[in-house]
Amino acid sequence: MTPPEGAEQFLAVHGWDGARIDALAGDASFRRYFRVADGDRRAILMDAPPPHEDPRPFVEVARWLTDRSFAAPAILAVDLARGFVLLQDFGDARMRETVDAEPQATMPLYEAAVDLLVALRAHPAADLRPYDRAELQREAGLLTEWYCPAIGVAPDVAGYVAAWDQVLARAAPQAPVTVLRDYHAENLMLVGADRTLGLLDFQDALAGHPAYDLVSLLQDARRDVDPSLEEAMLARYRAATGEGDAFLDAYHVLGAQRNAKIVGIFTRLWKRDGKPRYPTLCPRVWGYLERDLTHPVLAPVARWFDDNLPPEWRGDPMAIATAKGIA
Repeated sequence: MTPPEGAEQFLAVHGWDGARIDALAGDASFRRYFRVADGDRRAILMDAPPPHEDPRPFVEVARWLTDRSFAAPAILAVDLARGFVLLQDFGDARMRETVDAEPQATMPLYEAAVDLLVALRAHPAADLRPYDRAELQREAGLLTEWYCPAIGVAPDVAGYVAAWDQVLARAAPQAPVTVLRDYHAENLMLVGADRTLGLLDFQDALAGHPAYDLVSLLQDARRDVDPSLEEAMLARYRAATGEGDAFLDAYHVLGAQRNAKIVGIFTRLWKRDGKPRYPTLCPRVWGYLERDLTHPVLAPVARWFDDNLPPEWRGDPMAIATAKGIA
């Protein structure tokens, strides 16, 4: 990736004249990231180009988090018109690669990630849009909008909406919290010698149910989370918060909703955006979804899947479409 036009000027204005700009990564959106180096100084340049991206939500949530002593990147400089944000550099140590390379670190790091969510829920939600039933229903609909057509299936969409209507009331929070919405091992950085968990990718935060981010962590679309680890971390969270069976119901409803949404999004990234890596992640997501559907609270949704998407139609949409001759 080449640095965006105007990046050098932006950096010069803010005290980084002549700094080296090295590409880091993009993500599933239009955002791109670059490391800026000037001698011993390091920073991260986020390129969130308008009109596709708006960096203001990221900046606002970052400041809300840091004001409450959570480790979000400090905002060093902003140019909203160009979509540039200069951020504190958390380094290269991510939770994902650390637990993959150091199995003995898995339990303590997941415990720390769960404990962070317990701390987050102690604060009233930030001033954010509600993660309400209408939004959850819209997101769940991404599966029928993108996945089903991609594999040549014409589902009962009205029945799908009705099934979700029967269960989403179980995911209504009594006291909304700040939901980061993409809280998983690839968005958690290990900062400093004490491996403080640094937060990334929270620009889509909403005010919703505290179970959502726990699902995001423990039903991770990008890495396998062993069911025994999920069970242990659920128990840890519930012990710390006193949550009972209603929370467990909400956890699995939101798990099924999130995983259905992700299957739709990953299919859209392939079909619309030309990113063929994402369909290959869908079998893992289907595995989580099928585990959630075994819970009695999700019986109406489970029946819909049995009637409309039997097991042989659940998996990598690109592979299924190829096998059916429609890719």
